Amino acid sequence: MIHPIRYFGDPVLRRRASPVTRFDAALEELAADMIETMYDANGVGLAAPQIGVPKRLFVALELEPASDDEDEEFEGEPGAVADDEPAPADETPDEMRSRLGVVAEHVMINPVLVAREGVQYGQDGCLSVPGLYVEALRRDLRVHVRYQDVRGAWHELDAEGHFAHVIQHEHDHLEGVLFFDHLDDDERRAFLEEHRSELADIQRQAKALLKELRRSPIAVAVQ
Repeated sequence: MIHPIRYFGDPVLRRRASPVTRFDAALEELAADMIETMYDANGVGLAAPQIGVPKRLFVALELEPASDDEDEEFEGEPGAVADDEPAPADETPDEMRSRLGVVAEHVMINPVLVAREGVQYGQDGCLSVPGLYVEALRRDLRVHVRYQDVRGAWHELDAEGHFAHVIQHEHDHLEGVLFFDHLDDDERRAFLEEHRSELADIQRQAKALLKELRRSPIAVAVQ
């Protein structure tokens, strides 16, 4: 099932998500829905708050490393969006996996970033703030993350480069943080001022979607 993505201006995006405490069929269904929704939106990551579920869960794609002739900083490949251009309307998830070079689809529940090191800069954008990007956002180069799977088992994983960037971006959503919050005060003010009109449009979309969802709510039973 494809869920509508919540936009900047929706309060759920600014709430700190709660831990997942029940590992059952409903959680597995939610994770599968999030992967389907992520592909439909041409994303490489999606956090549960982005579909209105304030729980500590995200999905993320691990992609093949860039070749030597590609930019090591993955410029033009934002933290949560697979490509600046929309995916072909008839592209299937398998076709998108092939196009992006997907190595693995990760479901991370109650994730904890245990360690971070190094520095990288890359373009960062968000499915919840469509069309807007920061060209060179500072992120940690490597992260060590501890998380649970849909059955509750704990795992640990080391990520580097673009995949580490994606994990940090999605983990931010669980803390109520958006990508442009990482800018220093002057840069953040400049970003908000430059995109005042676009952000106002996105907020209007967020309000319209909330009204629509109140009329026809989507039930998601996850604890």
